[in-house]
Amino acid sequence: MAQRTFQVEGMTCGHCELSVQEEISEIAGVTGVKADHTSGNVVVDGEGYADTDIAAAVEEAGYKLAQ
Repeated sequence: MAQRTFQVEGMTCGHCELSVQEEISEIAGVTGVKADHTSGNVVVDGEGYADTDIAAAVEEAGYKLAQ
């Protein structure tokens, strides 16, 4: 299992973290996800998902991956 860290723009609170975690956790291949609004980091565990899947889930939650 691989672990990757993504940077998300716009998270400001615990509710933001939960929204992002919920959307990403629905992606096939994701086995775990932990968001931290203070750093903007989202750590994703799993395999077989694409970066575009993560970006789409983050956008569905109302946020954006940092470039």
